[in-house]
Amino acid sequence: MLRLSKITDYGILILAHMASSKARSGDGSGDDFFHTARELADDVDLPLPVVSKILKSLAREGPLESHRGAKGGYNLRADPSKITVAEMIAVLEGPVAITECAVAVGICHHEGSCSVREPWQVINRVVNDALGNITLADLAEGSAMNPRPLQRILESSHSASNPTSTPNKITGNLRDV
Repeated sequence: MLRLSKITDYGILILAHMASSKARSGDGSGDDFFHTARELADDVDLPLPVVSKILKSLAREGPLESHRGAKGGYNLRADPSKITVAEMIAVLEGPVAITECAVAVGICHHEGSCSVREPWQVINRVVNDALGNITLADLAEGSAMNPRPLQRILESSHSASNPTSTPNKITGNLRDV
């Protein structure tokens, strides 16, 4: 079973909350609106130490910036429509990979003779493309499952692997993706 860690799940929840707060405030820049760890913990109903840990990780390597001081806190570095789910997962959990051989060459000693390596890499690429086509804005709007992001995913996966291919929706054949 593929599963994100709770920290990653909570991190994406926090980011989506921040993005939706930014959208509701009507402030396109977001530069004057900071969230404190305590406020976010209360808003998303998570323990403060967990939220603090996540915020520090996201600020150190990812989509948040932190500001110290009495009016400080955390805010998004970029527009939510520019931050993808794949990027959020990579910051919190590392590269998205279904198998180890999808991360780097030379990790597995069966690599040279493995008959399923290439299909797994195709699957991994499709998953990464899908996650890369859903943005924080989509999650914050609740529109990640609406036609627009799904259409982007389908268009991206089909054009990247075989521009002349038509998707086989019934069998899901990898050659058609």
